[in-house]
Amino acid sequence: MAEQYRELSEKLIDFIRAQQLFFVGTAGAEGSVNISPKGLDSLRIISPVEVAWLNLTGSGNESAAHVLENRRMTIMFCSFDKQPLILRLYGEAEVIHPRDEDWEPLSGLFPPHPGARQLFRLRISLVQTSCGYAVPHYDFSGERSTLTKWAEKRGEQGVKQYWQDKNRLSMDGKDTGIIPEKRTL
Repeated sequence: MAEQYRELSEKLIDFIRAQQLFFVGTAGAEGSVNISPKGLDSLRIISPVEVAWLNLTGSGNESAAHVLENRRMTIMFCSFDKQPLILRLYGEAEVIHPRDEDWEPLSGLFPPHPGARQLFRLRISLVQTSCGYAVPHYDFSGERSTLTKWAEKRGEQGVKQYWQDKNRLSMDGKDTGIIPEKRTL
């Protein structure tokens, strides 16, 4: 039932654009595996072999730490409506911060989000579909505004302080790259 492809077809691109939710999986060389649900209009298809997603400030920053150590990433989409389908994008990712050259052109693809902390660009090496017959039906009733309100209330400096306090290290103690290293002469 599973099919594999080297790139996204127009049909699969349309499927991705219709999704309100996706999941990101990463792992370092050692330590915990991370799987994060994502939403809030935070994924863009750059080409049939490249996608980018905007990472908003949250309680952890595992994906960033993992990608700095091990670039492998999987993004998974599930159909929750009538036509079942699971779609996985496998590849190598890079982390792009607001201080990086590629931030401006890529961040411009997304609506402004307070608390945006990184972008991830995934170069796809394998696309896999599978049946999804056991995935239940769910109806989308709307986005949560909690994260946006939290970031707006903290303000830009408060969010940056949160990065320093809570997002600088992964739960396994690995650097996430969110705070640039200070170089001494």
